[in-house]
Amino acid sequence: MDFETVRVGVVGAGSWGTALANLLGEKGYPVDLWAYEPAVKADIIEKRENPMFLPGIELSGNIAPTNDLSVAVSQKDIVLFVVPTHVMREVSAQAAARISDDAVILNASKGIENNTQLTMTGVLKQTLAPALAPRISVISGPSFAAEVAKKMPTVLTVASADPQVAGDLQQVFATPFFRVYTNDDLIGVELGGAIKNVIAIASGIVDGLDLGLNTRAALITRGLAEIRRLGITMGANPHTFAGLAGIGDLLLTCTGSLSRNNTVGRKIGEGKSLTEILAEMNMVAEGVKTSKSVYNLSRRLGVEMPICHSVYAVLYEDLSTAEAIHQLMTRDLKDEMLDVR
Repeated sequence: MDFETVRVGVVGAGSWGTALANLLGEKGYPVDLWAYEPAVKADIIEKRENPMFLPGIELSGNIAPTNDLSVAVSQKDIVLFVVPTHVMREVSAQAAARISDDAVILNASKGIENNTQLTMTGVLKQTLAPALAPRISVISGPSFAAEVAKKMPTVLTVASADPQVAGDLQQVFATPFFRVYTNDDLIGVELGGAIKNVIAIASGIVDGLDLGLNTRAALITRGLAEIRRLGITMGANPHTFAGLAGIGDLLLTCTGSLSRNNTVGRKIGEGKSLTEILAEMNMVAEGVKTSKSVYNLSRRLGVEMPICHSVYAVLYEDLSTAEAIHQLMTRDLKDEMLDVR
């Protein structure tokens, strides 16, 4: 990849897509940024800001916003997908015909599709041209968009089956405040990024119920065990979950005040209904939909994930938070071990 002439298309102008587009734009790369909302395009053109999703950040003049998906992805060296996971299949399928066969595809969306229980790279492999499959990659790790946009030091992981692709992306994204490590474990990196959102809802419930720090620490630890257990079953490298895309992202999302998933859980713990909570939000909390995927995926594979199952039951089966906690604390101990299986 010629780093002097890299052309980038970013598909999705939410907070994370805009933050990543701005990072690359400020490095001097020309970036076409696809926004679903015409108002977002207009604001970026007129104000050099995305007040709907990333307020208060002046955006690089190298960002060209568009509502035309074909413009965003055509003749690009890197196409970065950052759309809500429930629309990834539709959007990527629409973009597929206009993406060059030699492009690098980078997924930055965190979730698992409901119907298929595929991660986002799995969806992209189905919707994009077969020639692109070897260069489909993922970026993940502990990263709130607002902090990246403010140039606060952030460290992430890029995973690709091709070490050259991972290394190229590492160089493209690296700045003095944005450090990128490489990995070849796509499934582990994606599962860590997706399931941590479900555990973050549980952590928020604990906070909303004011159950204390002991409870939250235990929940995060056992939540990591559940993520690792499913990951190993699906062929992931267990060491991935001890890194940025595992425990790093999990800690941030479970404890950070900027976490949308933690916010959903906290409001549930305070007694609000899921319908009320989602009506108040203009951005997606991926853990709500992913909890359904994780529930079905873990049952299909026979993997025990009691915390994730409890979140699913609270969100979709009207299980009370008090009963969920009681069930978790009184589960049969005979098969429990003090490890992170």
